[in-house]
Amino acid sequence: MTTTSQDFAAAAPAVPIAATAPGPITFVVLTLWLAAVLVAVAAGAFADDPGELPLGLIAGVALPVGVFGAAYRFSSRFRAFVLGLDLGLITAFQAWRVVGTGFLFLYAWDVLPGFFAFPAGLGDLAVGLAAPFFVAALYNGGASRRSFVLWNWLGLADFVVAFATGLLVSGSAAGVLAGEVTTAPLNLLPLVLIPGLAVPVFILMHAVALLQLRQPSAAADPVVVARRG
Repeated sequence: MTTTSQDFAAAAPAVPIAATAPGPITFVVLTLWLAAVLVAVAAGAFADDPGELPLGLIAGVALPVGVFGAAYRFSSRFRAFVLGLDLGLITAFQAWRVVGTGFLFLYAWDVLPGFFAFPAGLGDLAVGLAAPFFVAALYNGGASRRSFVLWNWLGLADFVVAFATGLLVSGSAAGVLAGEVTTAPLNLLPLVLIPGLAVPVFILMHAVALLQLRQPSAAADPVVVARRG
């Protein structure tokens, strides 16, 4: 006799996860982050150079993730903040990934290459469409921990694929597969806000979810979001 994940979720005790919404400090940090990206764009930090690697773009994604990791590792207060965030809200935020289908329209208009647009756009669409279902499961019946963890890792894998394909068809030294149409428009406003701000934020949201699920209290299946009250 086999046991499905649905049967297991029905039999196992629900494990509550904290439900705290981001506060004013979070929005201040995001505002300053946006301002830093705009300054970097104005300074040409994201511009492609055929003879150089796109270090500005790489730093724009890696630096926020590195700062987050260091703060989580060395600050108990920040760690408590991360582990206390509303997992349902964090998951719902990923629904905005469906906007990534815009890459497909930009491909149709010869603004972006298909080598990048198709995996990035379709990957974002798949992750974004799945988000509401996980939110509903988290709040209402408990989500299968394995499927939820897998979805978060797939969301991160989507960014790895998009970043790799984007570099290969960029106008920089990494663009070994670049043709007439490159990903250069992603280095200019307003599209630069995607790799410079949106992508790192989405990555951090996945990281928050996975870090919360690593805690001993969330080691069982299913996982539910604790109700406010």
